[in-house]
Amino acid sequence: MRTLLNSIEPQIIKYRRDFHKYAEPGWQEYRTASKIAEILDNLGYYLYIGEECMDLKSRMGLPNQETLDLAYQKAIENGAVLRFAEKMKDAKTGIVAEFKNGKGPVMGFRFDIDALYVIECEKEDHLPVREKFASMTHGIMHSCGHDTHAAIGLGFAQALMQLNDQWKGTVKLIFQPAEEGVRGAKSIAESGILDDLDILIGGHIGMGEESSNTFMSNVGGFLATSKIDAHFRGFSAHAGGNPELGKNALLAAANATMTLLGIPRHNDGATRINVGKLEAGTGRNVIPDTAFMMLETRGTTSELNEYMYHQAKRILEKSAEMYDVEVELIDMGGAKSSDSDFELSNDLAMIAKDVAGFKEISSEPVLLGGSEDFSYMAERVKEKGGKSSYVIFGSNISAPHHNRAFDINENDLINAVELLSKAVLYYGK
Repeated sequence: MRTLLNSIEPQIIKYRRDFHKYAEPGWQEYRTASKIAEILDNLGYYLYIGEECMDLKSRMGLPNQETLDLAYQKAIENGAVLRFAEKMKDAKTGIVAEFKNGKGPVMGFRFDIDALYVIECEKEDHLPVREKFASMTHGIMHSCGHDTHAAIGLGFAQALMQLNDQWKGTVKLIFQPAEEGVRGAKSIAESGILDDLDILIGGHIGMGEESSNTFMSNVGGFLATSKIDAHFRGFSAHAGGNPELGKNALLAAANATMTLLGIPRHNDGATRINVGKLEAGTGRNVIPDTAFMMLETRGTTSELNEYMYHQAKRILEKSAEMYDVEVELIDMGGAKSSDSDFELSNDLAMIAKDVAGFKEISSEPVLLGGSEDFSYMAERVKEKGGKSSYVIFGSNISAPHHNRAFDINENDLINAVELLSKAVLYYGK
């Protein structure tokens, strides 16, 4: 296998650099996804694209239509593959690639593909700058490694085809849009396309400044979360001449903010709430008729997050009622709580011992502490009788995830491809 991996490693890095250069944010990954689809199609995979693998009503945090249209046009100008991009219009950028290789287990592998709204570092010692593959779009950057995830997925897809005489079963490769903001996974999970999986593996690269050659097979502790946008709408009036006519959206939002932060915590576990953005009003002498709030809730379990979510909605609605204004609440993202399967994690740690690039391997539980919408897929698979684990492929990073100077050690991508390939050989033997 090592000879095979050595032969495809340069192409994997080439894929990564291409995706990095043409970074696209969530629900707007038209070029990225269409290129992925073309490569998978050429390899011989059967493709489910857009609404063929997504429940469109379960998408969250969609950009407005103008933003989507502009992103699509830009993607076409930058070389998107039209025959696939056309199926992805209007935020339908999910792909599931399937290969049936005889009777055996059904195995799923998830790779997220979206970038972030981050201005990329312009210093010459930043590898993408030095090697001329820095993001071409100012303010959008792969600063979390999803470009590498997509490239790993494609390298893995190629390896499986060349090893198809050594395993049996069905593989589903899930290329997921809009992980950032936990917006995209639910639509794929709710489509039912993963319901026949026996195992599901998701993962992330990086996670530490000196973590190359490490592998963690039992990552969990994902916090359940809900992301909410609140739009308050009142009635403007002259603040001096006839203030009694005004309906003050700012006061409703301010009252809601203070009350939200006072929600009683729950004795069953940790809960979180944060109002991250609040905007209101138009001028000094005008009763504010609009206010906009961005907030989130979290909990160590889905039940605890539901408690916080419903308390928050009640407070927002009652605050609006108190000040005689209207409020519209929009769910912008979400994730469930989830942990990795113990038996599957132990298997993956055992398989990792045969990957030369991994020197430190752990199957001990790792509590991530944040949120990951992979949890929707994981919990769906578990509900249907399958197993799921989330792993970390260690890689030295140049700056923290989501930082403008973020970069990874490209030599570590092949370790992930080897681990996933050997997992298929192990389960499909």
